[in-house]
Amino acid sequence: MPQLSGPWPPLSGAARAPWPRGVALASATITLVDQPADDYELLDAGDGRRLERFGAFVLDRPAPATDGVPRRLPGAWGAAAARYERTVGTGDHRWVPGDALPDRWTVTIAGIPMQLRPTRAGQVGVFPEHAAVAGWAAGRAEAVASAHGRPAAVLNLFAYTGLVSLALARAGARVVHVDASRPAVAWARQNAVLAGLADRPIRWLVEDAARFVARETRRKRCYDGVVLDPPTYGHGPGGGAWRLAEDLEPLLAAIRPLLAPGPWFVACTAHAAGMPPGLLAEAVTAALDPTPGASRVLELALEAASGARLAAGWAVLAASTPGLGRR
Repeated sequence: MPQLSGPWPPLSGAARAPWPRGVALASATITLVDQPADDYELLDAGDGRRLERFGAFVLDRPAPATDGVPRRLPGAWGAAAARYERTVGTGDHRWVPGDALPDRWTVTIAGIPMQLRPTRAGQVGVFPEHAAVAGWAAGRAEAVASAHGRPAAVLNLFAYTGLVSLALARAGARVVHVDASRPAVAWARQNAVLAGLADRPIRWLVEDAARFVARETRRKRCYDGVVLDPPTYGHGPGGGAWRLAEDLEPLLAAIRPLLAPGPWFVACTAHAAGMPPGLLAEAVTAALDPTPGASRVLELALEAASGARLAAGWAVLAASTPGLGRR
């Protein structure tokens, strides 16, 4: 197994130091994600907020990663159609004004139409920074299909509203889309209809990720690729709690037997507050043992024309062969 060269402690340690930008793994390098094109634009960020355009609507939402960072364009924030307000500890959360946004509208992210909705949690149904992961996974699925002469089989865990699943299906892959939220899976299926991909081979499953992986292992199923976007904290459909720091390693270890003996790829993401990149890379590398030189760490950060920067997390892109690790 390749050794890691960053200044982080082992996963079992209590202290967890950040991983400075620019440090490389022995088997991977850090790359900054490009801002997705189409209907999304980060306009500014700072003072704990983010100003973004999703299609025709400019939104002002919380961004804890920008606490203490001054805004670059203070005068631009008045253009927001709606602001999401959340009072910590009170449960008071709402969009203001409450009638400023439609119940739903459509944007195109990474070439895929996605239906957006203002949710009570302050989300709208898509994480634009995941466009880079979707593109990478789709490219790897095409490479696997070319090597095997058949469609790639890909498992997408914590799959949310389907951006990655639809990118994979568009690339010809056979996809198993798993999320613990029934509304999220229903939303993803509507996005498939919107994108003209409803007839593609996608299995839509409301399942706990760890339980599903365990069952697939017992069934001796194999996948050419696995994509997972685990939350920092969450609950499965049966009420069981998920904690990234405690539960990611066992899940990755359980995924390893599902990977096909031929070329395989895995993309694992973590949000900004969830896990430092060195720990994420260590967890993926220790569990999967990818080929040296076939993995890299992608910083999921967005940069505005104003010069503002929004750190949104990290992705470890791992593969069994160097050819599958390319962008």
